[in-house]
This record gives sequence, structure tokens and C-alpha cells, in this order.
Amino acid sequence: MGINHWPEGEQPREKLLDLGAEALSDAELLAIFLRTGVSGYSAVDLARHLLSAFGGLRPLLEADQQHFCAENGLGAAKYAQLQATLELSRRHLASQLARGNALTSPALVRHYLTSRMRHLGHEEFAALFLDTQHRILRFESLFRGTLNSASVYPREVAKRTLELNAGAVILAHNHPSGVSEPSDADRRITRKLQDALELLDVRVLDHFVVGDGEVTSFVERGWL
Repeated sequence: MGINHWPEGEQPREKLLDLGAEALSDAELLAIFLRTGVSGYSAVDLARHLLSAFGGLRPLLEADQQHFCAENGLGAAKYAQLQATLELSRRHLASQLARGNALTSPALVRHYLTSRMRHLGHEEFAALFLDTQHRILRFESLFRGTLNSASVYPREVAKRTLELNAGAVILAHNHPSGVSEPSDADRRITRKLQDALELLDVRVLDHFVVGDGEVTSFVERGWL
């Protein structure tokens, strides 16, 4: 029996409209995204199967196109739809940041950086460029490294800061290992960047290291 023939209160879409999205399970939310099932599976059954096959919601959402499309009931169109949905979510977070002061929204900054960097399989160094009122001008990935390190050049960071006429920056990079503990090298490059940007009268407000489910702040450690 398809979802459309279930009692109305048990249909994921109607449940969402009545109770809100937070009331739904991962499988029910995924079923709404899938819209239809496959032979022998309702959309919810298929969603449960996919969550089991991928090992949870996050691995499913972060799967590459090849692995995603290999599962029954998925394909290139669904993959494109999912990527569009994820990007909309990231842009929504960015627009929330852009409307406020980065220093008054630390949780939102963490959430945004996590959404942008947690899933990366390589190390990447990025910056949130801010105006003098600490409002977001732009988020940019500046350097991409290997699995273990990234080459960061203070001159290039300073150049981009001047191009955007930024008054402050928040630095960020990810650790693909999933451990957000900053290394000695992380602390050294942060000091170099801080020294270089101080010459331009630009403040480094924080440096976040994004791990798997956790984000470490240099300011909270007393290092900035």
C-alpha cells in the first residue's frame, strides 16, 4: 500500500504540515524528499532502507554521485535535487549571517562553517571577510591542501582582504581526520596571518578548526 493510501495522520507530508518538520523522523523527512518508492517499497520503506545502506542520514547526504546513484530508487535527477537542497540550506545560513553581526552570532557562524567544511575529504583553508561593523562581506575558500595539510600564504590572504575592503576576518579550516584540536602548525600560521593583517589595520577575530561534529575556537582557547 502506497503512502497516499495510509491514514492521513501517518503520511509524512501531512504530519509535517500538522506538527512541523522537527516532529518527523529521518526516514519520514527523507521520504518526503524521495516523493515515491519503488516496486515493493513505499517511500518511507525506501527511506529506511537507504538510511541503513548508507549508515545514516549524514553519509547519505554527503555521498558522492557514483555511490548515491548506485542505490535503487536514486539517480542523477535525485542527486541534483539533493545538491540543490543542500546548497539552498547553506545559502540560507549565509543570508542569516549577512544580516547580522558575526560576533553576536557565534553559534550561527559555527553552524555555517560546519555546513561548508565538515564533509570535505581534503584540508581547506577559508575566511569570512567582514566589514568594519563585523557584517559578512563574503566567505571564500583560499587554499586547498592534501589530506593532512594546506599551504597558507599570508600575502595572498592580505591581498584578498584589501580587494574586498574588509575590516576584519574570521579564519577557518577543516581537519579531515574529524579531530578539531589545532596543531602547532595551525597556531603558527594564525600568528603569521594576524601579524600580516595587523599591518593593514585588519583584525583577526577568530580562527575556527572544523572537525567531525565539533568546532574549536582559538578565541575560546585564549590564543587570540
